[in-house]
Amino acid sequence: MIRIGHGFDVHRLVPDRPLILGGVTIPYEYGLHGHSDADVLLHAVSDAILGALGLGDIGRYFPDTDETYKGINSVLLLEHVVGLATARGFRVSNLDTTVVAQRPKLAPFVAQMVVNLAKVCQIPGGCVNVKATTTEQLGFTGRGEGISAHAVVLMATSDS
Repeated sequence: MIRIGHGFDVHRLVPDRPLILGGVTIPYEYGLHGHSDADVLLHAVSDAILGALGLGDIGRYFPDTDETYKGINSVLLLEHVVGLATARGFRVSNLDTTVVAQRPKLAPFVAQMVVNLAKVCQIPGGCVNVKATTTEQLGFTGRGEGISAHAVVLMATSDS
């Protein structure tokens, strides 16, 4: 059995926060605002996995009203979500993602993001794709107000 899920997340850029995407700290004058480390890429992947399994979204499991998750590394959140999938007999088979940011340029960091996602999702790096794009200076991302991410995941039963 296979299932497909889509995830989306967006966070506002603010000063005095580290910019973390795909588990990589990226040198930049702004970071993403959020209750956790605000890693939009890992949040989108988590939502895609949860969506494929019909389990809602990360807000259900890690609410921003719970101080336990304040400043938490989103790698830990994704590890938990992958564990939920495993407990239900599913594994990530393939993952395709897009980060939408006008700045900074993300190309130098994409390879490490792929490595991080492959490790957490327990799949070969060749089964993970991370793309970065701009919005040609249109909208909130184009104005440098925030960053968003999309993720599509193919889940398969563990025995397939």
